Amino acid sequence: MSEQINEQELHAYIGNKTGADAKSIALVLKHAQTFINKAQAGAKGEVDIDSDELVDYVMSRPDVRLTELVVENILDAEMDYLMDKGLAGYID
Repeated sequence: MSEQINEQELHAYIGNKTGADAKSIALVLKHAQTFINKAQAGAKGEVDIDSDELVDYVMSRPDVRLTELVVENILDAEMDYLMDKGLAGYID
């Protein structure tokens, strides 16, 4: 992503959409970013992330004590935000 993301706006968006607290949001997004950074970009420079693998990765972190549903909701809200901003999308 070449665009700059307003982290405060992103966290507020996710919090409003999911009801998750700021600490949980920051924790999930931190681990998600680590997973994404390790992913290999394709020929077009795009990174294809399997959402189930991402959720599993976040859930496997020892400091994550959230339910799978909470993690999924946070990641879904993040994706909604990124799509609204034109920074991400789903591959058919």
